[in-house]
Amino acid sequence: MSFLALLAALLFDYFRPLPSQFRAYPWFSRYVRYLEHQFNAGSHRHGLLAWLLAVMPLTVLVTSGYLFLSQLNGLLGWLWSVAVLYLVVGFRYLGENAAALATALRSQNLDEARRQLGQWLMRDTAALSGGEVARLGIEEVLQSAYRHLFGVIIWFALFGPGGAIFYRLCQILGLKWGELDEREFGDFGKVAARVFAWMEWIPLRITAISFAIVGDFEDAMYCWRSQAGQWAQHGMGLILASGAGAMGVKLGEPIPGRDGIEIRPELGLGDEADADYLDSAVSMVWRALALWLVLLLLLTLARWTGS
Repeated sequence: MSFLALLAALLFDYFRPLPSQFRAYPWFSRYVRYLEHQFNAGSHRHGLLAWLLAVMPLTVLVTSGYLFLSQLNGLLGWLWSVAVLYLVVGFRYLGENAAALATALRSQNLDEARRQLGQWLMRDTAALSGGEVARLGIEEVLQSAYRHLFGVIIWFALFGPGGAIFYRLCQILGLKWGELDEREFGDFGKVAARVFAWMEWIPLRITAISFAIVGDFEDAMYCWRSQAGQWAQHGMGLILASGAGAMGVKLGEPIPGRDGIEIRPELGLGDEADADYLDSAVSMVWRALALWLVLLLLLTLARWTGS
């Protein structure tokens, strides 16, 4: 049933994607800001309490709802799983953003490409070249595919809808509280950072291996071993290095930022990034997703035949 629920949610997301205002992120982010305002006194204890209040009520609600509905009727439990996944996954809009960015680059409309990327990443892009725009776009495709798709799928496959919502909430807290400046906020964000680092250890590596399998395996593994550790966020370094190696494109490298040149290590091998590689990044994500769906289908069939 996990395979069918995941397939149904992905089809709904592709053909009838939720408007951004109805997705889990916006309304939960407002709740997170409220908790931070009320509890952030700079201590580990307050961070733990705020984290529990942020994550556990929804996780318990989703898990209890699934168990209750499954006891009433298996179909109701399945529909609950589909609804939860529909709320927390979301790659359709990212693919559309990448396609619009690639179109602007192909038409050599650099100002439009910069504008598209700036809206997508919420950053200053006025000084970027066409290659730098493509490079950042590819990086965002790979990172977002992991955050909004593959990480959720793994935790759903392991623990059902409760696992999917738990992962997504912990991810948001890890990004919002885990990166708070300790000099200003103390130990408040350490709980969120540590929990999410533990939760994403396996999904990061499975996603990176998936990119290697559907692309150039040898180059992907070489970049993983030799380059991923140089990235500031080591986990994202795994995703970007393996993805760049699998596609045969160069990512990373210094780029202009708001405060001057942003120093970043080189990732990947091969050609400079361009519009075609943006399309290739999206294509690689779909191939990796197809690989996961086939594996889940085989596991589901094995479970059915075994029972």
